[in-house]
Amino acid sequence: MTQVAERRFTTGHKLETRDGEKPVIFGYAARFYDGTPATEFELWTDTVERIMPMAFDKALAEDDVRALFNHDTNHILGRTTAKTLTLGKDDLGLRYEIDVPATTLGRDLALSVKRGDVTGSSFSFVTTDEEWRKEGGKNIREIKGVQLFDVGPVTFPAYESTTSAVRSVSEPDSSARQSFEAWQAGEKAKAEKAAGDVRANIAGAQARARAVELEGA
Repeated sequence: MTQVAERRFTTGHKLETRDGEKPVIFGYAARFYDGTPATEFELWTDTVERIMPMAFDKALAEDDVRALFNHDTNHILGRTTAKTLTLGKDDLGLRYEIDVPATTLGRDLALSVKRGDVTGSSFSFVTTDEEWRKEGGKNIREIKGVQLFDVGPVTFPAYESTTSAVRSVSEPDSSARQSFEAWQAGEKAKAEKAAGDVRANIAGAQARARAVELEGA
């Protein structure tokens, strides 16, 4: 199955001035599931996604991540290997901090963030470790590992939730849908195998009963 990069959105980044006049944009690219519905992403009806606290551990250690504005590769703001983008995590989620470049894009974006015109954040990823299950009538997708491509501010933090900074996804990425369908197919195959085993056991028991009857006749 070919995986397409998925995107999720949040709010809460802001601009600070540090080291004199050096602008820094920082905030949360992702929020972790904390046991409450407010930290779930609604993929579609009766299906939610949870980003687990270990999801970015490998990415933080290994991935060369870019800071982009609006996920546009032409609008690069920083990079982890250049030490112009710093990533970390705490109890709330994945944090990012960008040393804003002294470019037209950097200066304009810093001003837009400072004014409150740009308030959203996002990250782009491919899932490397996940678990699907049923829970209380809902399908649950737990993301436990990702390959992380980029983080950064976005103009339109789409799919905004009314109850938290986490975004629900009304038009889910194809990778999430493909993963769900693969899980459903696996669950169906397991159910069919279990039903077949039951039928085989019943047939075997009936055959043995008939054999006993014939022996006693």
